[in-house]
Amino acid sequence: MGLLWSILVLIAVNVATIAAMLLIRRRAPEGSYFTDGDRASGVFGVLAGGFAIFAGFIIFLAFTSYDQSRSGAEAESLTVIQQFETAQLLPPAARDRMAGEIVCYGRSVVHQEWPQMQDGEGGDAINPWAIALFRSLKVTNPTSASEQAAYSKWLDQTSDREQGRSDRLHGAEGIIPTSIWLVLFLIAGVVFVYMLFFADSGESAVTQAMLMGSATTVIVLTLTAINALDNPYRHGLGQLKPVAMERSLRILDTARAVVKDRAPVPCDAGGARVSS
Repeated sequence: MGLLWSILVLIAVNVATIAAMLLIRRRAPEGSYFTDGDRASGVFGVLAGGFAIFAGFIIFLAFTSYDQSRSGAEAESLTVIQQFETAQLLPPAARDRMAGEIVCYGRSVVHQEWPQMQDGEGGDAINPWAIALFRSLKVTNPTSASEQAAYSKWLDQTSDREQGRSDRLHGAEGIIPTSIWLVLFLIAGVVFVYMLFFADSGESAVTQAMLMGSATTVIVLTLTAINALDNPYRHGLGQLKPVAMERSLRILDTARAVVKDRAPVPCDAGGARVSS
């Protein structure tokens, strides 16, 4: 959810809840509907505290997933650079081809996989360039000691890259189940209804609006934060972007020039395969 939509939702919910409070206030007795304000406040503290504790655990879980996705993207992008370096030690027949394919892998992550993750998709598909790299490695025949060492290292780095990709994709579809969202909204609704019983015709309209508006704002902002952490790739504040992989691609462009790799890359700028 973008910043503008978050603000609009916050304003709309505040308008609705404050209007309900002021409407109830017109016929409310002085001192609210509760005859024992201290006991009512204590019960409200239990409700609000329960919501805060429950939401706190959910935020912790969502942030853990958010951080795992971010760390996975960083690890994957670093491994792409390392595999390009390892490719330079492979047999000449495979070196240029695999160096180009790892560049295409990075481009496809940025321009193909990332938009899919923004739509909450992409977790079931295999990156086509990962398959191409596997096929290229399968026909590679290392002979010297350095080539054999590079071959073995490439296998290890492939595992690291796949693990980083798995972590990156972990948060694409969200981890908070619908049942938890229902509980959160149900508790928020109970708090809202309970707040209406604090309507007091003896208090000013501004005071009553502040009472309801402050509680509503805290609850709405909490739910908004949970939603943002649960959907790290959706457009909005805190959105994860392919910054790490874009940085790796810039580094690879420089590295190709340094090693004088002039072989054509088998894909376009968007990571789509081009005919050779």
